[in-house]
Formats: sequence, structure tokens, C-alpha cells
Amino acid sequence: MCRPNLATVLIFLLLPMVSISSGCIEETKEKERTEVVILGTTDKIVSLDPAKAYDYLSVNVINNVFEGLVGYEVGSSNIVPLLAESWEVKDNGMTYLFKLRKGVKFHDGSEFNAEVMEKSIKRAMELKGDPSFLLDVIDEVKAVDEYTLEIKLKYPFSPFLSVLAFSVASAVSPSYGEEFTDEAIGTGPYKLEKWTRDVELVLVRNEEYWGEKARTKRFVIRFYQDSSQLRLAIERGEIDIAYRELKPLDIIDLKEKKGDLIVLEGDSPVIRYLVFNVKKEPFNNLSIRKAISLAINRKEIAEKIFFGTVKPLYSMVPEGMWSHSEVFPERDLKRSSEILRSLGYSEEKPLEITLWYTPTHYGPTEADVAQMIKQQLEETGLIKVNLESVEWATYTDYMRKGTMGFFLLGWYPDYLDPDDYLWPFLQSDASPSLGSFYSNERMDELLLEARKAESREEREKIYKEVQELLAQEVPYIPLWQGRQYVVLRRGVRGVVLEPTQIFRYYIVEKGAVG
Repeated sequence: MCRPNLATVLIFLLLPMVSISSGCIEETKEKERTEVVILGTTDKIVSLDPAKAYDYLSVNVINNVFEGLVGYEVGSSNIVPLLAESWEVKDNGMTYLFKLRKGVKFHDGSEFNAEVMEKSIKRAMELKGDPSFLLDVIDEVKAVDEYTLEIKLKYPFSPFLSVLAFSVASAVSPSYGEEFTDEAIGTGPYKLEKWTRDVELVLVRNEEYWGEKARTKRFVIRFYQDSSQLRLAIERGEIDIAYRELKPLDIIDLKEKKGDLIVLEGDSPVIRYLVFNVKKEPFNNLSIRKAISLAINRKEIAEKIFFGTVKPLYSMVPEGMWSHSEVFPERDLKRSSEILRSLGYSEEKPLEITLWYTPTHYGPTEADVAQMIKQQLEETGLIKVNLESVEWATYTDYMRKGTMGFFLLGWYPDYLDPDDYLWPFLQSDASPSLGSFYSNERMDELLLEARKAESREEREKIYKEVQELLAQEVPYIPLWQGRQYVVLRRGVRGVVLEPTQIFRYYIVEKGAVG
């Protein structure tokens, strides 16, 4: 409540009433400003259905609105309880028994219990959305009693709790059927108040939340067409946070400036890579895949396009993660040309291929990346590259249908384990979802063996062999590993750049700047 102090009372004798009123209005406006945080992004939301969402921003919003049995501790990869208060692992890692939290309600007022959790997980498995393969290891899920849930696995899988921390295993309201509305009814610290696609999304604090309440009453996400608009919005004070994607030069420029803007940066397990559809000519020829791989100059991409804000990557397992092994060689243009000539290609009769990319989903640099890869491959004198681009929705459709033979893609971790960077890419049943259609019996054996192995030492040894086989067969070419950047207005607090890539809106707050 706005109350005049003694000095205000004395001034009141000399000034009209409006002086006090305008002071109260300004104080009220300041309070409103601190109760709303606005984030700007060029990302787009595809779906807010946990069973179907498999792009970065969709999953991130879900992580603030929905919850699963377990989650990640803030700032680390440690698993902590959420809707499960505790659990035990039995039958040599084949059975997980969860004791669920009581008194939890969904945003629509319905009760959370084991039956609802069972239906949520089964729904995600049965709908066969993009992330559903993560739950393929589950054999059976059932409510033992009102607050006890049992999950039986097909085989022991050591990263299973990390998988359950991903959004696909979120609890959804009992009102959900096969079809999903845009209401997004979870149990999380924020509720969805309004969503205008590609314009604005408004989250409001869940006052009935079972845990610590969100620090900000409203969290707003505004969508911008490109990085130039996003930078202008943060510089003008229209938004409090700019996150994904500013141009690398904008990040460098803003870091060097003094003023009200702060640039935070952190390590990231996000990777970018090229995909070959190994069933599609001419990429079904291993020698052609190897020749293309040897012509790629990762360091040039990192320096000339990203100005050192990313680092070259030589495996699909990111640097800094256990079992990472640099199995892909540096550029060798001479060897690349030798392979191509041995296949009958020449300057007069070059290998003609198409490189596909999506122009906006990965930020403003994607066309430049595609152009540089084209240039690098054509430096052999034996390859001619045509560039094709389509927007993300069409791109993912083409990817699954096998339309594209050679294309750029990126990976944000579902769970922090080497398995997440190898199984989806290389396992025979999983690889079609990423467009490579790669299949190798020995690779499948190794991947399953690593999942079943009890110790990290055993798994690490197996994953070394997996990565060596990956480099021999080249269904993918790792390119670079990213870093996280976010620009804040001074006074914004609570932003944590986590290894999980989860942006927790509910711990962000804003105070007046003195």
C-alpha cells in the first residue's frame, strides 16, 4: 500500500493533492515493472504437449509449466525429487518403485496421483510423438496404489532417471486425451495464461504450487522475426532478457559496451553436425561420405562465422562429457580429392550434391554456415554443391520422410549422458527419426551393451568403441559445440545457464536499479 511519509505530509500543505497521487502512481508502476519479466527470442514454439514437443523452446516452456517424477538440481546434472518424493531400484535395475508426493494439484484443480502419472507416461508412449522413443526402454508402468508408481524396464538402463527428467515424462492433467489443446495444464510453478503463436506467451505464477512459488508474478515471452529486432528490443528496454539468437558479433559488441546490459555466458553441451541419409544416393557410398568429411574445415567455421563463440567438435559426444573421444580427423583436402578421383570424379565430371539447411530455426548464421560448407567442399575442385532451404516444419517432415540426403542439424540434450548423443543417432530403430536411416548390427550390440553395463568404467570403454565405429562409417559429421549466451538488463537476477540447457523462468526476478 502507498503511504505518504512525514516529509510528504509537510509538502502536502504547500502542494496540490495531485503531487501525492502521482507519487503513488509512479510507485505502483514501478511495482508492476518488477512483477513482470519479459524475455525476447527468435525461437518459435512448435507444441506445448509434453508427448509431442521435441524442439528447444517448446520443451523449455514445458519445463516451467509441467513436472515429472524427477528433475535436475539447479545448476547441475544431479537428479532430485519432484512429483516423486523418493524411489527405490529393484530386480537388478529392472524395476523402479516411486513414492509420490501427496496434495499436488494440476492448474485446473484436478488431483495428481499414481493413476494420473501412469496414464501420462502411457499416453506419451502410445502417441508416438517425436520424443516417445526415449521411453521405449519401459516395459510396464502401473499404479500400485494411490501414491505408489511402479515402472518395469525391458533391460537395466543406468541413465533411466535422467530420461524421466525430460519433458516427455511430465504429468499431464486427467482431462488430456489423444488430442492436445493449447491450454498446457501441468502442476508446475507457472500456469499458461495466454499464448498467441509467434507473437507472445504469458505465464502467471501458480499460487497453489506445492513447492517454492515462482519469484515473478508474470513471465512473458515475446517472439521476434530476426536477431536485429531482438537486439533492438533489449537495447530499447522493451524486454528484460534476450535469449536465442543474437548474432555472434552482437554478443561480442554488447560484451564490450558499458551500460545497463549484462552478457552472461556458459558452457553448453549443444552440438551441431551434418547428417547423411545413408540410404540415399550418392551418400549410400561410404567413400563419398568419408571424402566429404575430410573436406570440412571446422576451425574456419568457428572463427570466420562465429568469431570464436563456438569450438570445433570431433565426436558426437560433446567435449567435457565423460567418454568423449576425438575420433574424427582434421581437414585433409588432399586425401579427400584422392578418394573422389578413385571413384571416377574429376574437374570435368564433379560429384554433384545438394546441401539442405533451415534458414531461421538455428539463428541468423545458418545460411552463412551452409555457404561456407559449400565453399569448403568445392575447394576440392571435384564437388559441386547446390544449396536448398526450407522452414523448420517442412524441414523436419523432409528429414523423417528421407527426402534430404545431406543436411545440417543440431542437438540439445534430452538427458546428460553419452547415451543421449549416441543411441538416437546410431541405433537402428532410432536413427530414422533423425534422418540418417543408419543401421549396423555391431553398433546396435554395443549401444545395448553400454546401456546394460553397471559401471561407468564399463560404459566408457564401450562408448570409445562406438565412437571409433561412428568415425569409420560416417553417417554424421560433427561440426562444432556451442556456448550459451544471454543478455540481461541490469537488475534482472536468478538467470542460471545450466548444463541441462533448462532456462528456469521461475527463479528469475527483477528489482529496481539504483
